[in-house]
Order: sequence, then C-alpha cells, then structure tokens
Amino acid sequence: MKAWQVTAAGEPSQVMSQTDKELGEVGPGELHIKVAASAIGFPDVLMCRGTYPLTPQLPFTPGQEFVGTITEAGPGTTLPVGTRVMGVSAFMMGQGAFAEQCKTFEQMIFPVTTAINDADAAAFTIAYHTAYIGLVRRAKLIAGETVLVHGGAGGTGFAAIQLAKALGATVIATAGGAKKVALCRELGADVAIDYSSTDFSAAVNKETGGRGVDVVFDPVGGEIFENSINCLAHEGRLLPIGFACGRWGEISPALLVFKNASIVGTIAGGFDREYMLSMHNELLSLHAKGAIKVAIDRKIGFAEIRDGTQDLADRKVLGRVVAAN
Repeated sequence: MKAWQVTAAGEPSQVMSQTDKELGEVGPGELHIKVAASAIGFPDVLMCRGTYPLTPQLPFTPGQEFVGTITEAGPGTTLPVGTRVMGVSAFMMGQGAFAEQCKTFEQMIFPVTTAINDADAAAFTIAYHTAYIGLVRRAKLIAGETVLVHGGAGGTGFAAIQLAKALGATVIATAGGAKKVALCRELGADVAIDYSSTDFSAAVNKETGGRGVDVVFDPVGGEIFENSINCLAHEGRLLPIGFACGRWGEISPALLVFKNASIVGTIAGGFDREYMLSMHNELLSLHAKGAIKVAIDRKIGFAEIRDGTQDLADRKVLGRVVAAN
C-alpha cells in the first residue's frame, strides 16, 4: 500500500516521503482501516520534528485522525468488517493514517452517522473530544461564564469556540493575524483579539470590565499561557491543552494562590469507554443540529499530504486540512 513516512527529524517538507509498506497481521484488539480521509494536525508536525511526546521510532507513518472502513478485525474486537468509523490511528506504533490503510484499536474509534461527511468526520475526533473534556469535564463550564480561547483558528481552538458558545458561555478568542481573527468571529466568538499585535490580557480585562475570564483554553503554551494569569478571574481555571509555540507555559503557584485559581490538566484520554461514547454521541448530536461545524481550510489529495503538513508548520492554515484517499 502507499504511505507517507517520516525518515528523520526535521521539517515535514524535508523528512516526509512516499513509500510502499505493509501493516502486517492484525493483532488482538486491533483493527485495520481503509482510510477514506485523514486530517493533518499540529502533532503530526511535532512528530516530524521529533518533539512530540508520543513520537514513534523512525521510520514511521504519521497521521492521527481518520475516517474509513474496517477491513480486518483482530481477536477480541466486536465491530464487523465493513463498518464505517472515525477516530485516532495507532500512530504511536508508526502506523498512522497518512496511508491507504492504517492500524488502530477498537477503543480509539467511534461511530459515524450518515449526517457527517468524510471531511468533517476525519477532523472531528481529537478537536471536539479535547474541547469537551477540557470545558465540560475538567473546567466544569456553566452557562453565563466567560471563556478565553487561544489559537482560536487552530485545530482545537475552533472546536472550543463553538462548544463554549453551544454551552451558553461568552467567548473571547485570540489568534495571530487579521485573517485568523476574522475566522474566530465567523466561528461565533463574541470578541476576537490579534495577540500578535495587541496585549491580549489588557484587552480581555477591558472587555470584561476588569473582572477577567472564568476559563482559559490554551493550545499555544509558552508566554501566551503565562500571560493568561493576568486576565484570569477569581477562582478561574487555566487549561493547558498543548504547546504549539514549542514549550509549555510555567506559572508561579503564588500567582494562582492570590486568585484562588487552578491549572487543570486536560487530555482526551484516560476515561472509560462508556463515558467516551456518551460524550461522542452528544457531540454528534450538536453537529447534526448545526451547533458545531468543523472549520475546513482546504481539502487535498493523498499526494499533497506532505505539502499540507508543511503549510500547517508554516502557520498558513485556517482550521483543518483534510486529505482524501
């Protein structure tokens, strides 16, 4: 089968190449998937660079998210061959979705309704699961609160904007550049701030009358995360989602103490299957109602995956890039 492989650590355009490979036999709990479409995410960029915590050994096939059809089912699985599913690949084993077929595990895939097309399904799982677990499960967001979403035009940021609005929150979003700020507004943000040219914490405090925000959803990290404490309300919650800037942010405990604030770790994993399926079905219901909708920057072909991954690395993407096989 055709697959993209990373053969060294570096920028996607330099280290990704197309090759022929095989998945091998399907093992216990495993599924082989004929990939209909895959979504390019920033973790794929970080894996190319060798800086992602779950980067597999070289060479490997990246591509975390997909939609496709089960072609082989291993011992202990319950879904039949031919079932259409979306989910997360076994990228940590080097068997990602930037290929004609990928490997995954049954606990990492989720149902797909006829109401959701391949492009939306491919880019749905990680973004909306992360937004839900962060805002609902971890931050315990309630209607009427105010949420600050950093990187609002990015992979998980757009999902957090939409979900927070669907939950009845006021949303302030930040992004870098006029086009990305405009997209945040289109996605439903009540206020959008260009943090590349504006002191966002001062702007947020002005918008909230000095009170600050109840929740910060931050996939960016670094100084953005650290400066968020300056516009966090009393008993506010800071969610470190990721470190797209290259490093996690660090905040002194003393700054948290004087605001009775919390840093609340968030990752879309570690929960039981029943909870994950219930959450997923709730998100599909919101999608069917039009309350959430995947922000697709562009759709590309399989041969363009390397270029699409490099564009994401170069910050040239608004929303998601989806590759159809």
